[in-house]
Amino acid sequence: MFGFNKKYFYFTLVLFLIEVCIAVFINDVFIRPFIGDVLVVILIYCFIRTFWNIDSFIVALSVFAFACIIEVLQYFNFVSKLGLQNNRILAVSLGSTFDWKDIIAYAIGIIIVLWLENRQARKLKV
Repeated sequence: MFGFNKKYFYFTLVLFLIEVCIAVFINDVFIRPFIGDVLVVILIYCFIRTFWNIDSFIVALSVFAFACIIEVLQYFNFVSKLGLQNNRILAVSLGSTFDWKDIIAYAIGIIIVLWLENRQARKLKV
């Protein structure tokens, strides 16, 4: 169950760097809010798969559920209720605004993950 997977580690690093670049250098209405959300669930998925050898479908659904829970907590102003609104890193990481488009972006990211994993599994069977 536990193990280190270099492939997912490298994907995690690359995705993290892309997310940092998006956060620091891009302030638009599509890439930062939408593509960033698509990539963040892929990043979390790759991070988990770096250290745990768990079925890809279970990890993907768990990551999607986690992202949706965070989004619902944003609806209830979770960051402010915890008094973390002045902690910039946590406030940005957890977010502060609920948006249905974010859930759509998370779903797209998880669909991409599952498609790529299924494609890879089919290649290995051939």
